[in-house]
Amino acid sequence: MDHLIVRQAISSDIPDLVKLDHDYSSDHVWQMSLNRGPEEVGVVFREVRLPRPMRVAYPRDPQRLPDEWTRLAGLLVAESSEARLGYLALALGPAAGAGWVTDLVVGTLHRRQGVGTQLLTHAREWCRQRRLQTLFLEMQSKNHPAIALARKLGFSYAGYSDRYFADQDIALFFSLGV
Repeated sequence: MDHLIVRQAISSDIPDLVKLDHDYSSDHVWQMSLNRGPEEVGVVFREVRLPRPMRVAYPRDPQRLPDEWTRLAGLLVAESSEARLGYLALALGPAAGAGWVTDLVVGTLHRRQGVGTQLLTHAREWCRQRRLQTLFLEMQSKNHPAIALARKLGFSYAGYSDRYFADQDIALFFSLGV
């Protein structure tokens, strides 16, 4: 892959971004255990290796992007001279002073080549320019590649929401000061 550029998306990018393979393969999941007692509630997430890799459907419909991209606070595109390689969608909040990554997608052929890292680096800069203090990531508990990337870049586990996505999957949240 030649030189990588990350920039704000324009309308002509959208058809190529929708065509990217949004699904992913995972060989680990974060399994949740919930313990309820009379005086406390405990939640533990345990990384569990699967007997074989599984293909996981992306929790949102990529076809919604053409309708939603203008309402996003930011939409960053990673590209080379060859093609558009991936994108990162940003929203403001829901917490004050926070940027929220709602989608981070890298095309299959360009995964594990630093594209996601570059998109997140530019997202942090996007937050700094807006004087935001924190960048949050949301992802499915099955998305081991995204969890591993977040942890590698210094993001900390920040919580979860059960039945967060349309497919009723658990969302994990990670955060990092910008």
